[in-house]
Amino acid sequence: MINEEGWRLLESRTLFQNSHLEVHQEKVTIGGTTTVRDWTVVRRKKAVVICPITEQGRFVLIHQARIPVQKWLWEFPAGQVDDSMDPDLEVLTATALRELTEESGYELTDAGELINLGHYYASPGFTDERQHLFLARPVKANGSGARIDASETIVEAREFTLEQLRSMIAGNIIQDANTLALFARLIARGLIG
Repeated sequence: MINEEGWRLLESRTLFQNSHLEVHQEKVTIGGTTTVRDWTVVRRKKAVVICPITEQGRFVLIHQARIPVQKWLWEFPAGQVDDSMDPDLEVLTATALRELTEESGYELTDAGELINLGHYYASPGFTDERQHLFLARPVKANGSGARIDASETIVEAREFTLEQLRSMIAGNIIQDANTLALFARLIARGLIG
């Protein structure tokens, strides 16, 4: 199999698989070269990350326990696409709206918009995990609260001003790559000051 950039998958062997990820030992020819590499690759479902902003210009973050790093982290709401390894924009949009409500208890206002800001690779040295970034504005509390999945430990959703968010990033309080990447994309696109 050859991809659009000329990379050729020569061999792939599954080492581990569950409903969230697959680990493969792969042999590839690097695009544009004759170099062959043997690599362990983690394949993951695509995911969405949502930056919710209220009518007052406040950013909604969730406070979540992250088992692999054994820390409570402040993050933008995010989640994996459940039913597809290669979702289209309609599925990504539906997932973003669902995760926004489930994790934070916020939803778009009647005049709200969900803006697709592209994607990024979370850690391309070992995984193909791709995060699709969205801006949701304006949002409002839905009145019934979050509907947190049993596999997650989210203790609160809280609104922060732009100045507070900048301070949390500068002070290394925000340590989640999804939140940092989405914040950078928003700044780069001129969507926030």
